Amino acid sequence: MSTTQPIRSKQLLHDFKEYFLTKQPNSRNYTLILIGLNTALRINDILHLTWGDVYCTEHSRFYTHLLITEKKTEKETRILINRKADSPLSRYQAYRIVRKAAEAVGIEDVIRCHSLRKTFGYHAWKMGTPPALLMEIYNHSSFQITKHYLGIEQDDKDAVFRDIQL
Repeated sequence: MSTTQPIRSKQLLHDFKEYFLTKQPNSRNYTLILIGLNTALRINDILHLTWGDVYCTEHSRFYTHLLITEKKTEKETRILINRKADSPLSRYQAYRIVRKAAEAVGIEDVIRCHSLRKTFGYHAWKMGTPPALLMEIYNHSSFQITKHYLGIEQDDKDAVFRDIQL
């Protein structure tokens, strides 16, 4: 089985995000992609989100943070939220949504639901987020796993050597 990849190109990422907003409008699918890209949650955790996780009916307002116990690690995580979700999807529906958008915008890499999580980390890292902080955000048990998630390639290494001026 091939390894899933983050979406590295900012233009392809923009097109990917916009696909279910403008090309084939579907608010549920658009929300799935935005939540995946902006929270770094695993797809299984995203699919279990409910309206009650983001909205307090007692006070008629949105929560400021998601408070989730991750299914895989059983660790509690708190994530700042700024978007709302529609209704739950199956894992396979989520996969089809992600694949359809990726194919429609011409992404040739292996893109699956987990690519949303990896894309978050890749772009956070490129913007200067320390890898140790990403390891904490991901709840990874080792730095090796986080390095794998970041999808560091030879061109990333080359850029370091090219840009260093000591």
